[in-house]
Amino acid sequence: MPDLIIKDAKVLLNGGLQHVNIAIECGKIIKVAKVGGSVSSGAEVIDARGALTLPGVIDAHVHFRDPGLTHKEDWYTGSCAAAAGGVTMVIDQPNTAPPTLDKRSFNLKLKSAKRKSIIDFGINGGGVPSANLEELWSLGVTAFGEIFMADGDLSVSESELADLLKSIGELGAIAAIHAENGELCSHFTEELRRIRRPEVYSRARPNICEAIAVERVLEMQEETPVRIHICHLSTREGIGVIRRMKYGKKEIRFTCEVAPHHLFLDHKDWARLGTFGKMNPPLRKRCMQHLWNGLNDGTIDIVASDHAPHTDDEKRAGIWDAPAGVPGVETMLPLMLHAVKQNLIPLRRVIEAMSAKPAQVFGLDDKGIIKQGYDADLVLVDTSNVRKITVDQLHSKAGWTPFEGREGIFPELVLSRGEVVYDGEIAGKKGRGKFLRGKGYVDG
Repeated sequence: MPDLIIKDAKVLLNGGLQHVNIAIECGKIIKVAKVGGSVSSGAEVIDARGALTLPGVIDAHVHFRDPGLTHKEDWYTGSCAAAAGGVTMVIDQPNTAPPTLDKRSFNLKLKSAKRKSIIDFGINGGGVPSANLEELWSLGVTAFGEIFMADGDLSVSESELADLLKSIGELGAIAAIHAENGELCSHFTEELRRIRRPEVYSRARPNICEAIAVERVLEMQEETPVRIHICHLSTREGIGVIRRMKYGKKEIRFTCEVAPHHLFLDHKDWARLGTFGKMNPPLRKRCMQHLWNGLNDGTIDIVASDHAPHTDDEKRAGIWDAPAGVPGVETMLPLMLHAVKQNLIPLRRVIEAMSAKPAQVFGLDDKGIIKQGYDADLVLVDTSNVRKITVDQLHSKAGWTPFEGREGIFPELVLSRGEVVYDGEIAGKKGRGKFLRGKGYVDG
């Protein structure tokens, strides 16, 4: 018998929107039936009143900064921001303090997440030569990465990357790659460092840095049996490489993502954002439409936020000193739903790229679809309620957003495994989020 029924939910099924009742028991969907039948009298009922109801978003790329950098974000504030934006599952990246490289650092992060997160989560292991890959895989990491090919404490050389891919492939795991050529980035940065205008940062990491790195990674993959995931694709040249390598092959063992800040922002936004627009890869020129085309035709597999919060004071430094990264987990779905309203992308594709496909790519068997047997991760939306994005209504510790003043469609109600975690206010309890172990997990 169901303990909760979502009555009169408008759901995309079999290619069309249908009004259904969703019966839930113990956090699982046990039945999806067209409106018209009787509703169990013993169950709690939430009347959706025909609201568009989506599967919870899976954000496969967040930096919640916990442990060690919790002045920027922590598992509670990050998960609250996620829930308020319709995200019911996140995968956190390893570049915390300490980075997630072994059992000790993994358990430190897991302990904090279990204590604070209001939504479900996965944890990625670090991909550097010093990481204990086999140990991390047996502990249940979702994947390895993002593995940085450019600058940073966790960056790797090409030869180190080749060795890592071989080891990750032997485990049967995924390598998530930040694909920018480090040597070229360093070369252009040194040439331009005397210039202080923020917009110079795009020239310091030009499109070719991404295209060369993407091509090299996918060439490496042909030499070793490993699954590759390319993070935050940002250029028309990078898409060109992906498209050429992807189509015509019998077996495709790589996927890629795009971030909202590359879909909705470009080089023109430097004037408005200044150093707050600094991100890696950087704001691009004349690439936005290519990214939308790639997302619409399936060349780009998923949308992920690359939520990378920094404080207001940190971002006010000069362009060469300010940290790279922008917050985005809470605004991602609202921006994409507004894009549907603007006919930039069909609703079907948004659901695929933000729920179903991330679940498929990262082996989240019970997530991403509104269907019997799946987790009752649900987002109810009034598509007529378009509002401007303002930082005072957001939940990240960052305290700012690059999308200030943009229009979005925010959730009215968000459920995680059948429990309301957002209803206009944060309703989820600290620590209710569940750690979803990766495929390599070994009990004991």
